[in-house]
Amino acid sequence: MPVITPEQLVSLQQARSHIRNICILAHVDHGKTTLSDCLLASNGIISPKMSGKIRYLDSREDEQERGITMKSSGISLLFKIIKHITLAGTVDDGTLSQSKTEEDDYLINLIDSPGHVDFSSEVSTASRLCDGALVIVDTVEGVCTQTHTVLKQAWVENVRPIVVLNKIDRLITELKMTPTEAYIHMKNILEQVNAIMAVFYSEDLMQDDARKFEEVQQKNAAPTTSKEDAEALASGLEDWNLEDRDDSNIYFSPEKGNVIFGSAVDGWAFRINQFASIYANKLGIKESLLLKVLWGDFYLDPKTKRVIGYRSLKGRSLKPMFVQFALENIWAVYDAVFNQTDRSKVEKIVKALNLKILPRDMRSKDSKMLLQSICGQWLPLSSSVLAAVVELLPSPLDAQRIRMPKILHPERHISAGNDLAEDADASELDRAVYRCDASANAPIVVYISKMFSVPAKDLPVNKRVQLTAEEMRLRKMQTLRMRQESEGQHPNRSLSTEELRLKRLSALQLQGEGPAPLAEMVTAVPAPEQPKNDDHEHLIGFARIYSGTIKTGQTLHVLGPKYDPRFPDKYRSEIIVEQLYLLMGRELQPLDEVPAGNVFGIGGLDAHVLKTATLSSTPECRSLGGLRVDAPIVRVALEPKDPTQMNQLREGLKLLNQADPSVEVVLQETGEHVILTAGELHLERCLKDLKERFAKIEIQCSPPIVPFRETISKFPSLTATTTGEAKDDTVDTDDDEATEAKPPAALPTGSTVLYTRNKTCKVHVRALPLPPNVVQFLIKSEASIKSVLQSDDSGSHIDDLLSKLKEEFAIAEKEGDLVEPEKWAGVVDRLWAFGPKRIGPNMLVNNIAGYDRAVWIRNAKASGQYTSSNNNELDRAFDDDARESLEDSEDGQQDREGQDEGPVDGDHILGAKDFDGSINTSFQLATQVGPMCAEPIMGVCYFVEEFEIDAAAQTSKVSSLSGQILATFKDACKQAFLGWSPRLMLAMYSCELQAPAEVLGKVYAVLAKRRGRIISEEMKDGTPFFNIKSLLPVVESFGFNDDIRKRTSGAASPQLIFSGFEVLDQDPYWVPTTEEELEDLGEKADRENLAKKYLENVRKRKGLFVERKIVEHAEKQQTLKKK
Repeated sequence: MPVITPEQLVSLQQARSHIRNICILAHVDHGKTTLSDCLLASNGIISPKMSGKIRYLDSREDEQERGITMKSSGISLLFKIIKHITLAGTVDDGTLSQSKTEEDDYLINLIDSPGHVDFSSEVSTASRLCDGALVIVDTVEGVCTQTHTVLKQAWVENVRPIVVLNKIDRLITELKMTPTEAYIHMKNILEQVNAIMAVFYSEDLMQDDARKFEEVQQKNAAPTTSKEDAEALASGLEDWNLEDRDDSNIYFSPEKGNVIFGSAVDGWAFRINQFASIYANKLGIKESLLLKVLWGDFYLDPKTKRVIGYRSLKGRSLKPMFVQFALENIWAVYDAVFNQTDRSKVEKIVKALNLKILPRDMRSKDSKMLLQSICGQWLPLSSSVLAAVVELLPSPLDAQRIRMPKILHPERHISAGNDLAEDADASELDRAVYRCDASANAPIVVYISKMFSVPAKDLPVNKRVQLTAEEMRLRKMQTLRMRQESEGQHPNRSLSTEELRLKRLSALQLQGEGPAPLAEMVTAVPAPEQPKNDDHEHLIGFARIYSGTIKTGQTLHVLGPKYDPRFPDKYRSEIIVEQLYLLMGRELQPLDEVPAGNVFGIGGLDAHVLKTATLSSTPECRSLGGLRVDAPIVRVALEPKDPTQMNQLREGLKLLNQADPSVEVVLQETGEHVILTAGELHLERCLKDLKERFAKIEIQCSPPIVPFRETISKFPSLTATTTGEAKDDTVDTDDDEATEAKPPAALPTGSTVLYTRNKTCKVHVRALPLPPNVVQFLIKSEASIKSVLQSDDSGSHIDDLLSKLKEEFAIAEKEGDLVEPEKWAGVVDRLWAFGPKRIGPNMLVNNIAGYDRAVWIRNAKASGQYTSSNNNELDRAFDDDARESLEDSEDGQQDREGQDEGPVDGDHILGAKDFDGSINTSFQLATQVGPMCAEPIMGVCYFVEEFEIDAAAQTSKVSSLSGQILATFKDACKQAFLGWSPRLMLAMYSCELQAPAEVLGKVYAVLAKRRGRIISEEMKDGTPFFNIKSLLPVVESFGFNDDIRKRTSGAASPQLIFSGFEVLDQDPYWVPTTEEELEDLGEKADRENLAKKYLENVRKRKGLFVERKIVEHAEKQQTLKKK
């Protein structure tokens, strides 16, 4: 296999129509890296016999040990297509047909991505840079959870996919399927994949049509001047219906060529057009017609030699044409190689297929090697896959016209088929991006999807150049020449051609530009200095250029994900391009320039880019935005074993935060350094990188910190009074700031009345549980609420959000989920705020008599509290700790206090309006830090019933009262919360795994031990595997993967995906009190209270008070004295 040099690849970067940017997506262990190895072998990068074993793109040691991919890796490949063109040449005796061949070279920029759910962020970085994708599906396991996820990712990013049905060899060797059974099985898998694509299509269609219907309604809402106009508008609404679209191009079908059948481990793959071209002449059918009937329920009638459908079978047991002409041939090869000892049949097959198999391979006792040799020549995987990529996937010239309008302008709706590259209204920069303009005058637009670290010793500048045979020969001649000169032999003669080349080479070496000198030449040529910090990590940007040509030495603008051209001074910096690289897997090749349409690496961005960024030659460019990454769920606190190495830990965490797209690093108010990761495996990788690459110190790691949520049930508290008296072990309240009122009568459940410390202000708060559907709506709408808070002109968005919220409350009332339904009448119109962080799933409602305020954000916008210029605090990434929320709230409170430091005007009576900000801030603090274990609150609505200020305080300063009111209101919220029976909410994983029937009992035992709950269990058709779906608490999931693999001997491998929070229906403060409970449980209450266990563990970790008896129910012991 000829080796492709980097110079050949670089020469193809200018031909944008011959570039394909693709990524490989699949579920874990479905064969992505093995398929990549087969493609690399076609370029001579690795040996074909080592493909699938060397796992070239898995460059990390832990990737090789575990056998899974943990990061996205890019590499560039060359693919040649040879076209045979028939020409007609006229001679004296007639017409003679002649033919010639033409070669087209294509540059394939390939990105291999992980399949494990912990590294889903790496899939996002890969899909953003690519125009096409190879979606691999294991034919044994079928469509799995991550298969669905990567298809969704490809759909969202507008990446055109090709399906590869991999591991067909397992259907033959393991499941022992017949060709007909395998055909039915693969047909079912394709139907499942197409069903998923149909769901995506339907969702988008419904959203677009709903948007169009709203536009029609808005137009019709305008007043009409005549009866005829009103009738015309009414008829327009009646005639409105769903738009009909052609959805045939989104589905996968072998006759279209977008389905590849193969086995990456055996090195073969095919599309049905290959068999159609073989059998077209034999059957006397046009290849185009045969291609349409080679897949599906079509049969060849042996008598009439005609293709018939299923209805024409008339009871005959004929095989589908795909089985007869494709699968049976493959089954015959496997049967001859594996199942029969007679090699004569193998020789007949080799001769019939006109293959050239080496005699040593034919005599080899390794059947697997012989099979790979036969199938690799008969149906080479690289040719089938790369030919499909070149034919079906778009080049950057075509893809950017389709993809980039949505990326550049996500707020606009652009109809399919609109070519904005020639739109006169589009800016010059937009048109250059849409056209993939690589000219010198085109603006430069580069997107960096992630940063990855490379050791300094692996950079090209620090590597020795490997000498070729020619350079070695010249080096020898130079040695002889210098030896002659040292002995005094200086013949005055002209230099030969070889000596002239030798002289030029020596000059380059002396300048440090040529190959490194040999050991003999050390005395003549000084050796290059070794870098002092050869183990230091350098960060390289994984990037794609959409417009212009980037060159070293250029000055570019670095635009952050939140950059807005209207404010060019924010989130922008400038850099000088220092290094450009061609990504070759484990190797980096230096480049001088990169034209538009290519994927490449860029160095020198360490101090400018955190995770993602946009580079441009003009500040007028819009930021291409960040990537959607699932929120990390597992967190641990870190500290060095040697306290003097804290600075190394900080630097290491800084590098880790930049090099990993999904990790988050948080410095808590206690001084602890905490990292948040996507899962247990992701955590292990981060800790390994910290210890061995970034910090290079010994690190102590705390037990995993799992988030909880606090909520209330519909039942009154068993231990609290009607005023919401706090329990002994709850979070401490500011007793010096608040004084509990003595109500004349019993208050309703969840009510509390408190006075400020100086007895000048009375606060009455009532807490009620929110309906479950409203809570889920608020969780899903967090992004919408945040966008409303950040935008200046968002009136329609506010109305839309509030109308949907009213619909959710109407549904809850209909289903009977409201506690005290009369209390919720018009609750949305009296909405004060959401919390915590102003976007959380809790509500603050105004019930103060005589205080009429605008609903929710309209009141804040009217008073100037929310504007796009001063609302940057909402853009910051909050962590679950209350520190940042507290700081932001205190800053806002200081701003409000500064507005009125003087005494109050005598004619003005202080009321709730003057302390609106203080009440809102205290609500945010109370919901951020719950009363049970200082975890955020979820699903609680606080009604402000009364807010009165004593007449004696009317002459006081507003600033002197606001602090006391803030503390008092916060305590009132906490005590109102404790008026109901509290509950903890557990973070839950959705666990999906496949296991054979013989290990089902062991799987259930492991799940039951870890308090998992089985949701469904079904057997996959055509396989002996059961597909089990369950829910598992995150707090019980650590070590779950290893445990279930050990118990099942590796037969089951789970996939854990965060699914949200679920209420643990146990009161953590419950103790047996009645006679029945004491008789059943005894005074010791030996039955474990799980909620109390979790609660005490969290409080102990946070340093809160835990009431635990060291000695409980002691018994008298007898001490025997020695005699």
